[in-house]
Amino acid sequence: MKNIFSIICKKPELFEESQKNMWNDEYISKNMLKAHLNKNLDSATRNYDFVKQSVEWIARILPPTEYPNLLDLGCGPGIYSELFFEKGYNVKGVDLSERSIRFAKKSALQKMLNIEYQCGDYTKLSFEYGYNLISLIYCDFGVLSTFTRKKILSKIYEALLPNGVFLFDVFTPQKYIDVKEIREWNVEKNGFWTEELCLVLHSFYRYDEYNTFLNQYVISTENNIEYFNIWEHTFTLQELKKDLKEAGFTEFECWGNIAGKVYKETDTTMCILARK
Repeated sequence: MKNIFSIICKKPELFEESQKNMWNDEYISKNMLKAHLNKNLDSATRNYDFVKQSVEWIARILPPTEYPNLLDLGCGPGIYSELFFEKGYNVKGVDLSERSIRFAKKSALQKMLNIEYQCGDYTKLSFEYGYNLISLIYCDFGVLSTFTRKKILSKIYEALLPNGVFLFDVFTPQKYIDVKEIREWNVEKNGFWTEELCLVLHSFYRYDEYNTFLNQYVISTENNIEYFNIWEHTFTLQELKKDLKEAGFTEFECWGNIAGKVYKETDTTMCILARK
């Protein structure tokens, strides 16, 4: 049990990586895909009614006639990508999960949707030049470290055509304003993390100086111990504008969510349109 105590007794360093990639774990990725495809959940993907509302709004303010080439980063199984294509965009989707990309390709083939999909880590891939619109939806930007965020902003800027747009959403510090640090445990079998009987130790850590938060899950089975660090950096509008300006973006618009809600300072999410 020494290993498990060495994990849970030490607060992780800021943006310390997980022990393994959960997105391509054979068992976990099945449950991730199931969560994506559940139209009533706000988990891996937002509930389907909100997704449709969001795409309607995006197509209205950034019509495919003016912004035809769209890159959907973190596309998962293609839920947004398919709706974007049906609106008239030329769509390419990129995602780290091999299982999700396989599903997306199969779905597009069955529905005869001419969507291009690529499996890969978008923080490490090179983006070809020529996009009018690049999207990063459901607050994925906040799971990245400070260094990685700056790097991907630069890559996105370089991939956009003149007057091109980066559209993304993030969580604000309001999301965690009253959330206390906790440690809790549970015993599960056939749960989210493994089909084996296991002890799940969940810790929530605050890094208030950095507006950053961590949900850590330590999974202990009879023969193995693994841990997953799920980071969430939250943003102020001032911070986002500063980082976007450093990347080269010149114009910004802000909403309360990625379906066009009017922004209020008490909102837990924020949607940003940054123009090249």
